[in-house]
Amino acid sequence: MPRIITEWLKKTEIFSSLHEKELELIAAYSEYLTLGSEQTVFDEGDQGGVLYIIVSGDVQIVKKNTDAGSTVIAELVEGDILGELEFFITSRFNATAKTINGATLLRIPAEGSRFADALYEHPDVAAGMLYEFLKVFSSRLRKANVLVRDNSALVQELKRQVYGDKLTGLYNKTYLEETLPPLLKKRSEPVGLLLMKPDNFKMINDTFGHEAGDDTLVLMAGALNRFMADRGTVLRYMGNELGVILPGKDRKAVYDEARAIMKMFNTLDISSATKTNDIFLSMSIGAGVFPDHADVADELILKVHELPLAGRAMGGNTILFPEDVQNDR
Repeated sequence: MPRIITEWLKKTEIFSSLHEKELELIAAYSEYLTLGSEQTVFDEGDQGGVLYIIVSGDVQIVKKNTDAGSTVIAELVEGDILGELEFFITSRFNATAKTINGATLLRIPAEGSRFADALYEHPDVAAGMLYEFLKVFSSRLRKANVLVRDNSALVQELKRQVYGDKLTGLYNKTYLEETLPPLLKKRSEPVGLLLMKPDNFKMINDTFGHEAGDDTLVLMAGALNRFMADRGTVLRYMGNELGVILPGKDRKAVYDEARAIMKMFNTLDISSATKTNDIFLSMSIGAGVFPDHADVADELILKVHELPLAGRAMGGNTILFPEDVQNDR
């Protein structure tokens, strides 16, 4: 039986990259569960901490409404997983899962087992599972075989974990890489992208310490988010690099936004981070527009990402488009 379970785990996204011994460990704590038509897998409010893999059959996820009715928010099929979020954060289920025409499920852990003890003793296995879960969920949001409402509490929490930057509260690199491609559909509908870095961030870190650097970045993120309001989507790309997605903005509009952002940052009060009133930010901003500078998202991101460092090398506090660097070479 453990061998059969191991083979099933290999087919499942969040376990497929684990090694054989790690899979055998998980299999030892698992069991099969066979349910008939319209039987409950778990109820809303039940304690989580259990993963269910659908081996065969189908399962509905149902959310209770305030008017005593209920709404089907997802239909899951063979190979899908139930209870990932509740498993990793040990929260209660916020919806009910029921079979449709009957189903065979793989339950992890088996009834009466304490899988948490095994994960505690093998943190590498726990880390691998969590990493794969976060990675695959970001792509699964767009798959048609899981029809999940965007306004469900479960999806909102998962989106926050996958797409949220912990330090700043902004969207993260994964959000940009997954959100930008669908926006670049029609060449007649431009999309702008800004990526920016403070030229003097290293000086702030070296002079006032890394905590001051983190505090400065948090201040920058909040200021940029408030400044942009609903004119664009603000994110942290990586490190001290912030970004803005600007749908519908052509080259002139993108430049105007970049210029306004630069002025805002040049006068931003960061004294609460540096404990001094005489430090202000110098900001180099890279700018690009679809389809002017690239036809696909990866290319646009790469071109714009290179520009802030080029701007700093030119003296800093500047706005560059890809052609500005090309023409300078």
